[in-house]
Amino acid sequence: MSARLRRSTAKALAPLVGGFALLAAIVLATAWLVVTQQQSDNELRRLLDVRGDIVSLFSGLQDAETGQRGYLLTGDVGYLAPYTTAIEALQSRFDRVRAGLAEEPDQAADLAAFGRTMKDKLAELGATVEMRKAGQVEASLQRVRTGLGNALMERARALADKLDARTRQHILDLRRSAAAMALVVEVAIAIAVGLIVALAAFVVSDARRRNTRLTNAYEALRESNGALVVANANRDRLEAQLRQAQKMEAMGQLTGGLAHDFNNMLAIVVGNLNMLKRQADRGEPATGRHFERYVEQGLEGANRAATLTHRLLAFARKQPLAPESIEPNRLVSGMSELLRRTLGETVQVETVQAGGLWRSRADPHQLESALLNLAINARDAMPSGGRLTIETANAHIDEGYASDNLGITPGQYVMIAVTDTGTGMTPDVAAKAFEPFFTTKEVGQGTGLGLSQVFGFVRQSDGYVKIYSELGTGTTVKIYLPRLAGPAEAVAPKAAGRAASVPEGRPNEIILVVEDEPAVRRLTVEVLRDLNYTVIHAEGGAAALRLLDAHPEIALLFTDVVMPEMNGRQLVDAARQRRPELKVLYTTGYTRNAIVHNGVIDADVKLIGKPFTLEGLAHKVREAIAA
Repeated sequence: MSARLRRSTAKALAPLVGGFALLAAIVLATAWLVVTQQQSDNELRRLLDVRGDIVSLFSGLQDAETGQRGYLLTGDVGYLAPYTTAIEALQSRFDRVRAGLAEEPDQAADLAAFGRTMKDKLAELGATVEMRKAGQVEASLQRVRTGLGNALMERARALADKLDARTRQHILDLRRSAAAMALVVEVAIAIAVGLIVALAAFVVSDARRRNTRLTNAYEALRESNGALVVANANRDRLEAQLRQAQKMEAMGQLTGGLAHDFNNMLAIVVGNLNMLKRQADRGEPATGRHFERYVEQGLEGANRAATLTHRLLAFARKQPLAPESIEPNRLVSGMSELLRRTLGETVQVETVQAGGLWRSRADPHQLESALLNLAINARDAMPSGGRLTIETANAHIDEGYASDNLGITPGQYVMIAVTDTGTGMTPDVAAKAFEPFFTTKEVGQGTGLGLSQVFGFVRQSDGYVKIYSELGTGTTVKIYLPRLAGPAEAVAPKAAGRAASVPEGRPNEIILVVEDEPAVRRLTVEVLRDLNYTVIHAEGGAAALRLLDAHPEIALLFTDVVMPEMNGRQLVDAARQRRPELKVLYTTGYTRNAIVHNGVIDADVKLIGKPFTLEGLAHKVREAIAA
């Protein structure tokens, strides 16, 4: 059926294709004739210009002779003006004629002869004029009477007439050729028009035949189309169901992993609190080895839960970042000792740092955390020890690499690569490595969020991360952070470490705590009072503004960000309309873009994330009050 349809179509189209081919040939031939005719017209205009130049050349020679005769007979120097003008113009006119006849070899001899005759004539004219100027009137006239000048002029006239006659003949030949060519063009155009009309008639006739066949086939196609519409609707419904099932599966995996890890951590916290309660119920003193162990274990479980939420926010790219200009080489060097202590003696740590490394802009604490996560993963992949290499380099990402790796744009980047000599990964495992809660470690040895945190932080920093791994050889994870252009900024040296003592306040320093969650507000107030501050508190923005008006001595506003009716940022804006100099410290577990935009903390913001420790809050409060 298909072959018969193709033969029928080819047979129907053969006259049309042949007609268009003939029409194309006629059009090309006509175009060639038109171009040729234009060239002929250009040649005709050139010869007409040459002919005019020949006439002008001989006319100039006559003008020179007329000026000479007038001066010889009268001695009036006024006759020398046309003579001098003609003499000066003759050479340029002769050069134009020679250039115009350069492509006419049959006239070269006559033109050369005219040039010699003109030269002799000008010499004869110049000699008689000089004799007249010298006072030799009769001698100059006698030389004219010899007839030499007249003979030269007649020879020049004959040569000029000969040149003009040949040029005129060439012009006539070109005109006859142009007329014949124009006739051919007109005939070709007439044939083309006739062929176009014939092709149009054929196209209309063929279209009618085709339209009849299409009309007959339309009904059958409409019935088939109805069946296809039903089938497509069914397919779309099934695809939607499949996508929903995949989403639910992914959410189930995420929720299951989260519930598992949180239940483990809550078990630690609740169990140790229960043991503390039993100890208190028995009237045992809040001292001793058991009491301290229960407290430390409960805090450890709570801290692990906080770390888990931070990693989840990192993977979701919702963690607040405080980016700054960083020198990656300095940051990597500063981590070397920490890495050696963390990884143990069986892992050899090497750094390969590029000279002239560009700066980048990122949160240095999160970058250190990302590198530490990668190093710990590398250590776990080398159970018998091995070598960990951290390498830095400048990288130029071109269009080809960007098109092959979705998520990165072409440009200049700082590359930090972490390479191990461990067991490596299969392609299937490497493809899933950044998924949350995906891990190949045994139960209890990892949460499956380390690489997810690295992925989220790098992408939130407008960077890119790539895994290269070969089973049995090792793994390389490359982090690409955008290059920071502009002049270098001064990098403040890091503090050697926070003092062991907890900074406290003074009773005359009043802090307004605003928190909508009663339990969190109550605990925060107790912690700050324990730190020797005077504390007043409110459950929302409206109550906080009333307290602020009633207590102008308030030194610090400590507010949650996410609250109903009025969020923390709106509260601070309203408060600073009353007290522009008011110091502010924010706290939040999730910012919702109130004080964080595009993942970056606003420049004027002091922030402590939830959950926080007493020590962390003590330092942040002192930092905010001193700002």
